[in-house]
Amino acid sequence: MHYFIGNLGHLFVITSFVTSLLSALAYLNANLTTDLRQKQSWIVNARVAFYVHTLSVVGIGATLFTVIARHYFEFHYAYAHSSLHLPAQYIISCFWEGQEGSFLLWMFWQSVLGLILIHTQRSWEGPMMLIFSLVQAFLASMILGVVVPFFHLKLGSSPFILLRDALHDPIFKVQPDFIPKDGNGLNPLLQNYWMVIHPPTLFLGFALTLVPFAFCIAGLVQRKYSEWIRPALPWALVGGAVLGVGILMGGYWAYETLSFGGYWNWDPVENAVYVPWLVLIAGIHAMMLYRARKTALKLSILLTIAVFILILYSTFLTRSGILGDASVHSFTDLGLSGQLLIYLLFFTAGAFALCLLRWKEIPSSATEVSVYSAEFWIFFGATVLCLMGFQVLIPTSFPVINKVAELFGGSPRFAVPGNQLQFYSRFQIWFAVAVALISGIGQFFWWRRLDAAKLKQELTAPALITFVLWGIVISVGRVSNPGFMVLALSGIFIIVSNARVLRGVIRVNTGISGGAIAHIGIGMVLIGILFSSGYSTIVSLNNTGLVYIKEAGTEFNRDNLLLFLNEPRTMAGYDIEFKGEFLEFRRKQGYVKKEDLERTADPYKMVARRNVVFDGEPRYSTGDTLEVYPENTFYEIELRKNKKVIATLFPRIQINPAMGGFIASPDIRRNLLSDLYTHVSAPMDPKAETDWGKTEEVNVKIGKPFYINDYVAVLEDVKRVDHLPGLSLTGDDVAVRARIKVSGEHEDYYAEPVFLIKDRSKVGRIPSEVNDLGIRVTLLNIHPDANEFSLGLNRRQKDWVIIKAMEKPYINLLWLGTGVLMIGFVMAAGRRFVELRSRNS
Repeated sequence: MHYFIGNLGHLFVITSFVTSLLSALAYLNANLTTDLRQKQSWIVNARVAFYVHTLSVVGIGATLFTVIARHYFEFHYAYAHSSLHLPAQYIISCFWEGQEGSFLLWMFWQSVLGLILIHTQRSWEGPMMLIFSLVQAFLASMILGVVVPFFHLKLGSSPFILLRDALHDPIFKVQPDFIPKDGNGLNPLLQNYWMVIHPPTLFLGFALTLVPFAFCIAGLVQRKYSEWIRPALPWALVGGAVLGVGILMGGYWAYETLSFGGYWNWDPVENAVYVPWLVLIAGIHAMMLYRARKTALKLSILLTIAVFILILYSTFLTRSGILGDASVHSFTDLGLSGQLLIYLLFFTAGAFALCLLRWKEIPSSATEVSVYSAEFWIFFGATVLCLMGFQVLIPTSFPVINKVAELFGGSPRFAVPGNQLQFYSRFQIWFAVAVALISGIGQFFWWRRLDAAKLKQELTAPALITFVLWGIVISVGRVSNPGFMVLALSGIFIIVSNARVLRGVIRVNTGISGGAIAHIGIGMVLIGILFSSGYSTIVSLNNTGLVYIKEAGTEFNRDNLLLFLNEPRTMAGYDIEFKGEFLEFRRKQGYVKKEDLERTADPYKMVARRNVVFDGEPRYSTGDTLEVYPENTFYEIELRKNKKVIATLFPRIQINPAMGGFIASPDIRRNLLSDLYTHVSAPMDPKAETDWGKTEEVNVKIGKPFYINDYVAVLEDVKRVDHLPGLSLTGDDVAVRARIKVSGEHEDYYAEPVFLIKDRSKVGRIPSEVNDLGIRVTLLNIHPDANEFSLGLNRRQKDWVIIKAMEKPYINLLWLGTGVLMIGFVMAAGRRFVELRSRNS
């Protein structure tokens, strides 16, 4: 038992909690005192406490990672999230798979940001770092895992709790020091390289929203109602970029890992991150408007506060267990829902109370807003973005609304929309159109004063170019849906109008072109979404009229294709062929056919029956022991056009009773203009692999061909063997192995049944199966006089798989557009940081 590492980790947790409270208390005293010496003394104490807090957070991370990486399964966190056979890169993912690890990751990023701000924002340090320290204290309380005496109140869930204390299993009463030999392992959906980088990026985005919030609260506390915007704006821009990248990574992970055929499913957990990002973008525009035109100060304050509160609300939604029945991504309740609610209410009530207290003192613009002004279009755009988020937030919050109403005696029955994709998309598409049109027009007002005549003059050329390009796009893309036609028009318009603006601002100063570049990225994203989601082509249409799975419904049986092994089907111009089941190498890249392997006692180790070649390169030789991942089966699907191989894909299936039977992950062939996306919709039932038909007995001679299940077979030789896996043979035992070659459609297979006489009297027979062909051969008897051998032949249904294949056109516009959008954010943030540094100098 590794008690020391657990106790050390728990000590770090307690230290981080205590020092964050001490830091908050010291910063509070520094803010309250007017004596300069005392203020400086308190600030020094606060810094020291925050430094120790940061070191403690790093210490927690180091000890927890040690527990996971060294497989100390006596700790519940290691047992629940890791396993001995988990690849090294996914050991990192185990760190933040659980709630405790994700809270720790959040704390780490905020500690780093806090240190940066301490050394760069001395004039704002006192009130701003008070907020940081309080937030860190709340987060540290989430992983405390202590019970308060007398009140029997549990604070947090410790990542260092022992397995025997977390699980009430009878074995721990008999054997208190029992340690499992292996852990449960990482959720298979998270065994993807995007899960190594997506959570850290997303939580960095969460942490960055605290920076403008802290500046805003500091400004309200110090009555510096407008001064906070200058230092907060670049951080808000960085937060918008990082949070956007985090959301994009999540979408790309879903596209590569989940089998619903897209990248965004309007799952409540996805929505809980999407809404704060929309409000953050609205807040950034309001802050930029105030910096340029000295208006929208109150709007900037409200939106900056709302972003951080929405981040806390999303945390409550996803970690309180309240979405357990509504989302496949939400965490289970670890008893933290009460703490999370207090966390949310504390900062919500405190921030808005302070805002109300200072509201009348906050300067307001007395200028009348004209439709021919930047102010109008920014207000309009920010309003649409907030309404866009509000439309998603309310249905996502139905479970919360139900719970709150029940507390007051009500019994509402608000249900999360059944078809979330259709429900949200039909509203969001029109919000997106509005945002694009507003952005396209509003950019012209940002750089110059326009009246009706000048606006008409400015818009004439972009409008003409837009309509020409629009006509080309809807003709080439065959866009006929009226809503999609309008979306295409708005996406092209925002690109064209901002390209015109970009051409003008580049001549003046390249550094101020970030906004135009970001808006061009938005247009590319809209067009990418339009084609990849609205005009995907089903390649695997079932035109046979057969109903594969009656319970699955009409759409499933229409859009999915049944493929028997080595029997190609022609669909949508493709010849599609299922070529076998494969396992993935553990130590090398590539796949190996199941038929080419012989199992051992260790499911992760197998012996090669023949030379293993992948992608034309030799990987293993006959008789070599190789390591594989036995839980994952990959199905080779080959797509050809005019006898030319277009793609060879390996979609994955993992049999997983704990998650509904099996988990399907797609494989994608990426091209410049479209993606070919394939996933397994239904694998062959494992029971069918053991459903052998009636035995047919035949007598054969060496070298003479015969038929097995319509395949030509030849008995090549029969040899005595001295060793058999799992059996001990003595000198009195006789074991004979036959080698039978079966010619399949594309390759030769070998069956090697064994005839055994043990202890001179006991006869045994070990049959050999060729799963690819659905045959089993048994060496029943040997006839030396006739030089013949009796074989028992069994047949079963040939291996099959049901797949869905789609072409997703122009999806690269989506990924490229998000990249352009982030470049625009980074350029804008860089410019603001340079301005801030110059001003501070």
